[in-house]
Amino acid sequence: MSRLPKLHVAVLMGGWASERPVSLMSGEGVAKALEERGHRVTRIDMDREVALRLHESKPDVVFNALHGVPGEDGTVQGMMDLIGVPYTHSGLATSVIAIDKELTKHALVPHGIPMPGGRIVRSEELYDGDPLARPYVLKPVNEGSSVGVAIVTAEGNYGNPISRDAKGPWQQFESLMCEPYIRGRELTAAVLGDRALMVTELVPKSGFYDFDAKYTDGMTEHVCPAQIPAEITRLCLEYALQAHRLLGCRGCSRSDFRWDDERGEDGLFLLETNTQPGMTPLSLVPEQARHCGIEYGELVEIIIEDALHHFGKLPATAEAG
Repeated sequence: MSRLPKLHVAVLMGGWASERPVSLMSGEGVAKALEERGHRVTRIDMDREVALRLHESKPDVVFNALHGVPGEDGTVQGMMDLIGVPYTHSGLATSVIAIDKELTKHALVPHGIPMPGGRIVRSEELYDGDPLARPYVLKPVNEGSSVGVAIVTAEGNYGNPISRDAKGPWQQFESLMCEPYIRGRELTAAVLGDRALMVTELVPKSGFYDFDAKYTDGMTEHVCPAQIPAEITRLCLEYALQAHRLLGCRGCSRSDFRWDDERGEDGLFLLETNTQPGMTPLSLVPEQARHCGIEYGELVEIIIEDALHHFGKLPATAEAG
């Protein structure tokens, strides 16, 4: 049974970020689920005319299924605020902060959430020498889905120092976040509304949990719920919910962790909080929701209901969440 009266929902997807294929999969999944539940759906593959297309379609609400820049960094959120259309997930200020790994550290670490140390380095610096002792991690400051992540090891897999000819994010981005590499296990916890769902461990079949491992069927095992000590589960859920609240996230978010199991509680670090987690068949938020008894279609409606409530547009006939 639908949680909501019949709505006209514009599903915003695609765009031109590196995560475009994932966004298209997320958006199509959302659109089909809404149609199955009786809603009218307008699919919008974002282009430079997106504001006009939203104005012309006049939806009741926009489901923002974009990933990366400019759909997840506050740009599209500001545009929709100007148009005056309700939309799902986090707003402008939250999006600006959460997609920026340095700003996220400034927002969360002072409140006791452990995150890896690190600093921003210019890519040019890397050709002269290592900014940190190896192994360390280099990643774009404002990309998601492990796009452009490189692990620089003591074996000198990119040269020592890094070679200008070595393929890596230093060839694509002027500056990068440099962090010490944390050995151990990959964990993630989703928050829906004001509820932390559960913890999943991600076990790539080879390498690390990069873009391909996330979105290629069979390349990563999802252990859900994670087979980890109860105290680590508790801390992941606590930190994920705290990050969601401190950053001002709406709808749903997903926080990713590394856990050095040789160090116990002291080995747990939050890496980032995603304000617009994927909604593909392999995505983690739908999987965790399903384990909590929330099927995909209901999950989509819960996220829309949260948006309508935030913007004061929740129909009086909507069921209580």
